[in-house]
Amino acid sequence: MWSTARDVAAGDLVIVWQTRELIQPLLITPGKDFNSRFGYYRHADIVGIPYGSKVGSRNGRGFIHVLRPTPELWTMALPHRTQILYLADIAFITSWLDIKHGSRVIEAGTGSGSFSHSIARTIGSAGHLWSYEFHEARANKAREEFSLHGMADIVTLTHRNVCKDGFTVEDTVDAVFLDLPAPWDAIEHAKKALKKNVPTRICCFSPCMEQVLRTVSALNDSGFTDITMFESLLRPHEVHQIAPQPLAYAIEKLKKSEQKREEKRQNQIARSSKRKRDDLPETDAENAGGKRFKTQESAGDDVRAFDIPDPVVDQPANQPVKMSVSKACPEVRGHTSYLTFARLVPAAPATNRQ
Repeated sequence: MWSTARDVAAGDLVIVWQTRELIQPLLITPGKDFNSRFGYYRHADIVGIPYGSKVGSRNGRGFIHVLRPTPELWTMALPHRTQILYLADIAFITSWLDIKHGSRVIEAGTGSGSFSHSIARTIGSAGHLWSYEFHEARANKAREEFSLHGMADIVTLTHRNVCKDGFTVEDTVDAVFLDLPAPWDAIEHAKKALKKNVPTRICCFSPCMEQVLRTVSALNDSGFTDITMFESLLRPHEVHQIAPQPLAYAIEKLKKSEQKREEKRQNQIARSSKRKRDDLPETDAENAGGKRFKTQESAGDDVRAFDIPDPVVDQPANQPVKMSVSKACPEVRGHTSYLTFARLVPAAPATNRQ
């Protein structure tokens, strides 16, 4: 698909990684400059360096990494023309539809081409992807990108309203993926395009439950089986390295915490005792003098954390200096769409009965 050479050449498309949130594609054109908040860079300086190199800016304001494009990086960096599919959905759809090297696939709703690039890599030159886009301008832009990325032999892109006019192939493909506003209108057309002699699969990508319900009804009416729906949510984990503290340090910290808690409790008891003495009549106050409130001296018999003697701990000589810990991000990436899957099983051949 993209350049497989070790070094960047003029005319190559590269991925410029600036931060996790700032990733963008760049077509290397000698004579042009790339400017960002991390400095400016001449395209000519990037030509000839290995992919994956760290490049410092000419004005000393920062650096960038120049990476070889992959479908995953393209999904993160592509210019959004529509809502796109992200890696969690793409991987799940590819697996469930059993798309592999040599598969023949239909995609309805090319959009920004995120799904198209991943499928093109999966099926390889032995397979083929028929992609359909209703919007003419988006179709032309996607066709230009497919040609630039070396996918013209793998992907056939057609500007077409498949809900009305159907697909351009019949009894040909192993799987169909529908990313349409009204996928139920394309179910019958998809059935015609799927192979008739082997089990095949279909997936519909719908953002709301009402669309799912209508799609399921259409799948049932068309004879599809094993209809099921999934929702993919991505919950990343952040991994950090920390320096583990010795046991004696933890015990000392616990002692100080318990000591502060005990001092706070004693202060509360003292204030409470003073308020009671001030509120009682003089005779009651004299009688109350015989009452014994719990004080620091009387509480001294209690077993507390700071009364525990320090343990003698033998630290191994080869104890690691740091350890890795994982922490789930508090925010889970929200819902994108529901994935409705179904299978089409070949009809059993009719038998003549005597």
